[in-house]
Amino acid sequence: MFNPEVYIQRRKILSEKIGSGLILFFGNDESPMNYPDNTYHFRQHSSFLYFFGIDFPGLAAVIDIDNQRQFVFGDDYTIDDIVWMGPQPTIAERALKSGITETLPMVKLYTILKEAQASRKEIHFLPPYRPENKIKLMRFLNIRPDQVNVKSSVELVKAVVAMREIKSDIEIAEIEKAVDLSVDMHLAAMQIARPGMTEAQVSARIHEVALAADCQIAFPVIATINGQTLHNHYHGNTIKSGDLFLVDAGAETTRHYAGDLSSTFPVAPVFTSQQKLIYEISLKAHQAAIDKLAPGVPFRDVHIAACKSIASSMTELGLMKGDADEAVAQGAHALFFPCGTGHMMGLDVHDMEDLGEIWVGYDGEPKSTQFGLKSLRFAKPLKPGHVFTIEPGIYFIPELIDLWKSDGRFTEFINWTEVEKFRDFGGIRNEENFVVTETGVRLLGKPKPKTVAEIEAIRKE
Repeated sequence: MFNPEVYIQRRKILSEKIGSGLILFFGNDESPMNYPDNTYHFRQHSSFLYFFGIDFPGLAAVIDIDNQRQFVFGDDYTIDDIVWMGPQPTIAERALKSGITETLPMVKLYTILKEAQASRKEIHFLPPYRPENKIKLMRFLNIRPDQVNVKSSVELVKAVVAMREIKSDIEIAEIEKAVDLSVDMHLAAMQIARPGMTEAQVSARIHEVALAADCQIAFPVIATINGQTLHNHYHGNTIKSGDLFLVDAGAETTRHYAGDLSSTFPVAPVFTSQQKLIYEISLKAHQAAIDKLAPGVPFRDVHIAACKSIASSMTELGLMKGDADEAVAQGAHALFFPCGTGHMMGLDVHDMEDLGEIWVGYDGEPKSTQFGLKSLRFAKPLKPGHVFTIEPGIYFIPELIDLWKSDGRFTEFINWTEVEKFRDFGGIRNEENFVVTETGVRLLGKPKPKTVAEIEAIRKE
């Protein structure tokens, strides 16, 4: 946890933004893998962490704005629990570290909420993503699980997004710890991967680096020779010389701030000529996106800069033809780049996306429906304190190639004969993390090897 004053101030600002009524937060519960006592690794709800900091399951909290009172609800462990888990802080002791002095058993939450409803006070809550919290809303507020998102508070969502999207200095410092450790994870993969190993062995080494630092991974590790599959969590292949190996992995600190990096490197000591060619095209697009970054620039423009770079390079290579800008406008480049250039990052590796991309990435403005562009999670103007990823890539997806070719799509922009020569190439992605400052942008954490020379130097060791 941070200093209690951090959480006190955050709750004060949130109360001022909402103005009246009650704000209800549910933390997360333990989630069993196969029976109640065998649980997955516990991860607290990120907005609960942001405003209360208490990293413990089975809690709820209420901010009573009108009466200027704040409560944490939870049940202390019994002696039976302590026999198995050892002595534990009380709920009151945990809450005090968040600057809250009033704690009650969970059963009392029902009474407080019913009194608020009887007084016609508005009860604000965020849209839940965990089924147990949907059930709690049904139990405490008589809201059907299929209605909770509709009845959640848009006002609260907008207020939370406005606060959480601007990272403070202490948050940025914590994110940099995560990024530094993430770089170490990627270096470990580059150093260990050899022909004959399995993807699982490389993934295990990546995970080990995080665990050895008393941290966790921020999301399931992607470590694959099939980089054309954007979120490939399968680790059953044996790697061989001639393969490209894509790693997308990040660390999560003990305060639960995330890093998120991607790397692509040859399983052999050096890239093949074809691999080097496509790799440097992807790196050029990566730099085009970085060069566009500045306060006030819409991130959509950053994405378009990467798209245009890819389209221009593919035209020079002969895989595309015609006017590159027009090809991007119509979405033809998405054959090679069908996703977004980046997303916000913080307590969540895809920060606040449980609150809805339309608010987090678009300030309520409608998203594009165009293939490729519709996958851009973050499009609004950059502000000081925004933290995000830059991760354009180039992907040759055989199924997408076959579909578009059979449908006769974009024949004026795509040279299908040349594309077929690359259909089994795979995919390439580099990813780095940035923060917007008052005067520009800054790379977060220590630099990750990404040039051909840097990567081949490691692979030859």
